[in-house]
Amino acid sequence: MTANPGGADVRVVVAEDQALLRTTLRAFVDVAPGTVCVGEAANGADAVRVCTTERPDVVLMDIRMPVVDGIEATRRITADPAGAAVRVLILTTFDLDEYVYAALRAGASGFLLKDTPAPDLLAAIRVVAAGDALLAPSVTRRLVAEFARRPEPAAGPVRTLLGVTTRESEVLALVARGLSNDEIADHLCLSPATARTHVSRLLSKTGARDRAQLVILAYETGLVHPRTDADRTPPGNHPPPRAG
Repeated sequence: MTANPGGADVRVVVAEDQALLRTTLRAFVDVAPGTVCVGEAANGADAVRVCTTERPDVVLMDIRMPVVDGIEATRRITADPAGAAVRVLILTTFDLDEYVYAALRAGASGFLLKDTPAPDLLAAIRVVAAGDALLAPSVTRRLVAEFARRPEPAAGPVRTLLGVTTRESEVLALVARGLSNDEIADHLCLSPATARTHVSRLLSKTGARDRAQLVILAYETGLVHPRTDADRTPPGNHPPPRAG
């Protein structure tokens, strides 16, 4: 479901502890077509508070912030039933941050490099607002590497793929490799509409918030194996997957 029905502006909150960057991001969001900044926060606690009052479509969330960090703030925002429609887009330095996996587990819908060009920033906001996850293959490879080096998960509820069909399992495995719906359609010789339907059914059956959560599910259930599937991910730099 699109977060801004009827073509309304995407409502954005900027959570960033560096004042200059926060001001720059807010100014960009306000002048970009189709987006409006409805609040800002200098720490995670304020981000949670602003999201509670403003109910934005997207939060641009820094990870390393005082008081409450971006991961815990993301967890609090996404755990609030009243904030179910809020999507969190993590701001990261990527090469330095070690928290990609934790942020996804906390409910983040995607990742954005802090030096992302302005047009890509706007596209990322729109992708996440539309309910898709922003998981470029490079980010997916980092997630795969994290799974590969982590010890076996602690005892807890076992996640399963009960009720998921064989075709849906194939689609889930491709989602976990970072493929967009159009790329999944090409790979499986399906129409784009059919690929979208399979992804929608997976979200419904598994209770996942978005594609980011589907990636985690694929690895935690053993459907995808980190080392072998990471090796099969196409090398090189790729743009973020298209929405839809």
